[in-house]
Amino acid sequence: MEFTPAYFNQLVINRRSVFPKQFDTTKKVPDDIVKQIVLNATWAPNHGQAEPWFFKIFTGKGLHTFAAIQSRIYKESAGELYNNDKLLKLQLQPLLASHIISIGMKRTPGGQIPEIEDIEAVACAVQNMYLSVAAYGLGGYWTTGGITYLDKAKYHFGLAAPDKLLGFFYIGHVAIPSSTGKRKPIEEKVEWVTV
Repeated sequence: MEFTPAYFNQLVINRRSVFPKQFDTTKKVPDDIVKQIVLNATWAPNHGQAEPWFFKIFTGKGLHTFAAIQSRIYKESAGELYNNDKLLKLQLQPLLASHIISIGMKRTPGGQIPEIEDIEAVACAVQNMYLSVAAYGLGGYWTTGGITYLDKAKYHFGLAAPDKLLGFFYIGHVAIPSSTGKRKPIEEKVEWVTV
């Protein structure tokens, strides 16, 4: 199979985060496309073929389940930092998506692989998701807000104590495109060594 470098370059350069408020809430993404997006994610590079990712997909009434889980955990955990506007966002924002995928890192048993390498593998998997939704003309958004880093949240997303919840990936049809991206000149971020 031949791949066109020009197409891939354009895909990477034009990939954007599309926030839930930019989604078309009247259209659902077919489950088969989401399955392919997740399959593409699992082809990310990973140390020792450990495949440390674990994804849980919420759609349909499952979006209400997701909203209820994160709202309850937030109310139980916020303490003095409780904010009613934040609670409302946690309850309503999930309902704007077609699908939400929890992003889990299941720790490789045995401790032979450094934890950071498992985390990096999952981040590569999420980049595959981003590129896949862009290729399908869909919107995607990786959020690490809300309950992401609360230990009590892990259980609800199929994770155990040594594992990590790394956020949630929202998918939907795009109603309002994101603005054109920008990056600093590559010369500021790259140094070539030729001798």
